Amino acid sequence: MAGLDSLVLDLGDDRLSVTVRRSPLAKTLSVRVDPVRGVVLVLPAKARLSDARMFLQAQRAWLAERVAKLPRSLPLLAGTMVPVQGCERLICHNPDARRGVWMDDRAIYVSGQGEHVGRRVQDFLKVEAKRHMLATAHDLAGRIDRKPARVTVKDTVSRWGSCSAQGHIALSWRLILAPTWVADYVVGHEVAHLVELNHSPAFWRIVAGLGVDHHGGRAWLKAHGAGLHRYQAT
Repeated sequence: MAGLDSLVLDLGDDRLSVTVRRSPLAKTLSVRVDPVRGVVLVLPAKARLSDARMFLQAQRAWLAERVAKLPRSLPLLAGTMVPVQGCERLICHNPDARRGVWMDDRAIYVSGQGEHVGRRVQDFLKVEAKRHMLATAHDLAGRIDRKPARVTVKDTVSRWGSCSAQGHIALSWRLILAPTWVADYVVGHEVAHLVELNHSPAFWRIVAGLGVDHHGGRAWLKAHGAGLHRYQAT
């Protein structure tokens, strides 16, 4: 898609920000409510923003209903419960501890100034995600006599993981918020692409041979994956 604008739709009690994307392939206007991206309106390349405004007004009631059902964002601040590898932990601010960020089975503890809690917790979770998934990727790759060229952890939106033709594996750090077996499925999926850069029957045989729960992992992410994007540093 090419071109990017934004509009604001007045819903009465609230104002809704709408991302407008222009697509040379689109023949008609369409709108979707995404748990991660919010409201996205797709326009044909030559359509006018005035057309977009009229279209949004016509969809106003439907949009208000759908937006109200979206999961609320959760700041990574003291008092927030955060799932880490399937275990809920409470963020606790200990300003005088001078220990950085650390975790046990019940909580994530953060020292230092309060305004930095969200960022520091997110940085900590990214490190934990990379530590776990890097080890898992190399372990699973070794089972099929392969080695990733590189494993990186990012804050991806459209996919949980990817593998390039050069063997570079990228994974979402937010998988650390899912049960371990779900994250292991995604890692295994991308590791299998080191052999088969497709989704052929041969690819799925490799995934199954790695011992990861691909049926359960896919189902869990479909049902709960959007909720992992609710957690924000601020």
